[in-house]
Amino acid sequence: MGKLSKLGKVYLAAVFFILYAPIFYLIFYSFNSGGTMSSFDGFTLEHYAAVFNDTRLIIILMNTVIVALLSSLIATAIGVLGAIGIVFLRNRKMRNAVLSLNNILIVSPDVIIGASFLILFTMIGVKLGFASVLISHIAFSIPIVVIMVLPKLQEMSSSLIDAAADLGASKRDILTRVIIPYIKPGIFAGFFLALTYSLDDFAVTFFVTGNGFSTLSVEIYSMARAGITLTINALSALIFVVTLGLVVGYYFFNQRARTVGTGGQ
Repeated sequence: MGKLSKLGKVYLAAVFFILYAPIFYLIFYSFNSGGTMSSFDGFTLEHYAAVFNDTRLIIILMNTVIVALLSSLIATAIGVLGAIGIVFLRNRKMRNAVLSLNNILIVSPDVIIGASFLILFTMIGVKLGFASVLISHIAFSIPIVVIMVLPKLQEMSSSLIDAAADLGASKRDILTRVIIPYIKPGIFAGFFLALTYSLDDFAVTFFVTGNGFSTLSVEIYSMARAGITLTINALSALIFVVTLGLVVGYYFFNQRARTVGTGGQ
């Protein structure tokens, strides 16, 4: 068992090294005063300054953040109501069918989802741009929120709802004063995970974005096609730090949800 444990640790370390080495290599050269990634000439922040001095890039950053926040908020609201509806479905077969459809959307390739939205928007005459990107991000974020909220709903005892109803609480009061407070950790976790997915998404956004509107992931792809510059390194490093912060935030709320679920023990 000791040998297997050591081999497991070595394997895990190797996997993390392969995954993170290219990222840290990219971040390291974002501070390079030279114009290439072949040699490190000296430390500088000029590439980060170039990112913040690029007005177009700042607008694209704002587009990305606005889409991510709006889509996450709307998807969280819809996802919470959807999860509650799934849990309270009396027909077990129908409940399992809806859950299966929700899970299919999560595991479906982003290319398929993006192409499907492109065909849909083209058929109904929706102009590609902010609206199409926002709708697409809401759509692929809803199943994520549902998955994050469902475990908390399934943990909640039905006696809480029955007790509230016996005390004269209306359905609205039960929802706002009993169910929502209980599943709040799952709601926050779903929101942050949806926000992370929206900020990072490229495949779906690439299909549904139009002229005059872009997000950071699509812009980085376009910049990379024109030729690698260390500005891309700086921009990618900033995105990595922001994403890391969001993941840490998700982990915090997930741990809090577990603590609440176990009664703080």
